[in-house]
Amino acid sequence: MTTLNEADAADRRAVGFAERIKDGTDAAHRETEQSRFVGALLAGELTPDGYAELLAQTYLVYRELEDAGRTHADDPVASPFLSTKLIRVPALEADLAYLRGSHWRDTVSALPATTRYLERLRDVAYEWPAGFVAHHYIRYLGDLSGGQIIRRMLERAYGYTEDGLRFYIFDEIPKPKVFKDEYRAKLDAAPLSAADQQRVIDEVNLAYRLNGALFADLEADIDSYLAR
Repeated sequence: MTTLNEADAADRRAVGFAERIKDGTDAAHRETEQSRFVGALLAGELTPDGYAELLAQTYLVYRELEDAGRTHADDPVASPFLSTKLIRVPALEADLAYLRGSHWRDTVSALPATTRYLERLRDVAYEWPAGFVAHHYIRYLGDLSGGQIIRRMLERAYGYTEDGLRFYIFDEIPKPKVFKDEYRAKLDAAPLSAADQQRVIDEVNLAYRLNGALFADLEADIDSYLAR
């Protein structure tokens, strides 16, 4: 007779971890996408500085995340996901320099929601490898998926081609689908228990909420960024 535990284990094997993350975070993902600020940006309704402010907050998040990544080079859980092809900080720096000039660093200040986001990364992304993977997943797989749609919409809305869009350009990943499939296979193969997997799913949901709060902070000041 098959026990309930055995049946649960069989179900987990039949549905890979990557698919369970997607299913378990879909509602939070869709809620995050309902951002008035992002909608206005993609419609071409914001000034270039409004876009730059989004990139500035994004820069702070990626700088922290990529700093954390360097501490996991030898970790069996996190290291398979590390790739120099994904690094975004230099691209964000180039975009901000293009949009705000050589003194752009003086213009970058964390919004309250960004500060909370950074605090969470400092709490989990350095000492908990699977927690790092949770935040890595939401950022980079998003960049290679919806991020590529955003790139094309920004090209149309603002006329950017390369300068101003480097964040979304992955020169070393000519076939994003192949890369994403390989990434999901690594998730499925990650040496995590069922409990650890659920913790990762919970952390991805939290990461979506943190990202949504960042958008809300930007939206609170949207009038100052609307093109007249």
